[in-house]
Amino acid sequence: MRAHCLFEQSGTFKNEFKKLGIEAYDYDILNDYGETDYQTDLFAEIRGGYEGKPSIFDNFTPDDLIMAFFPCTRFETKIMLMFRGESYQQKKWDDIQKLEKGIELHKELHRNYVLISELAIICLRKGLRMVIENPASNPHYLTLYWSLKPSIVDKNRRENGDYMKKPTQFWFINFLPKQNLVFEPIDYVPQRICDKMKSEDGKNKTVLRSEIHPQYASRFIRQYLIDSQERREE
Repeated sequence: MRAHCLFEQSGTFKNEFKKLGIEAYDYDILNDYGETDYQTDLFAEIRGGYEGKPSIFDNFTPDDLIMAFFPCTRFETKIMLMFRGESYQQKKWDDIQKLEKGIELHKELHRNYVLISELAIICLRKGLRMVIENPASNPHYLTLYWSLKPSIVDKNRRENGDYMKKPTQFWFINFLPKQNLVFEPIDYVPQRICDKMKSEDGKNKTVLRSEIHPQYASRFIRQYLIDSQERREE
């Protein structure tokens, strides 16, 4: 078994897989954290794989596990507000500006909806096991308008040792989440509060909000993704 973490350049899940003795790699077009093993345009890889062209998915097997942290910014609540012209930043916009922005955002939303659907289809065709992560905001475009339903909705990630509560949903494709018990105590992690967050270490608030604590990643892997026999000694 190998773990392939798509759209993750932080190395958080990758490194927790590796601590459990599982071969793991990060794939992203960026390498801001210095953790990206394969720097590639994943949107192009998805398009190619869906069309039957050579892609990274040809190197994945049904024994492997894919974690896809698919870009969420066009599926979240704030986009619905932008479409309606009700976002705070649009208070002084005229109707033309609002409509033009709506056209731009709808094109991007359509592109991402097509790509995430093609990604799921690739895995369904090839029998590849995949977990897709996205926020569980209300409303959320995929919750309302996607035929696949999330297998897990974590309403409070703080309970498993993350920086933020940030409700998150996970779609499991070609397998079901395991229900392992993780008995170890949770180490305290200082909470990041959106309104009070400040940029640090060259990271802006948006980047800090997107990060997942290694403790949360480790517990998620052991609780839902692997059994003890799937680990191996390094």
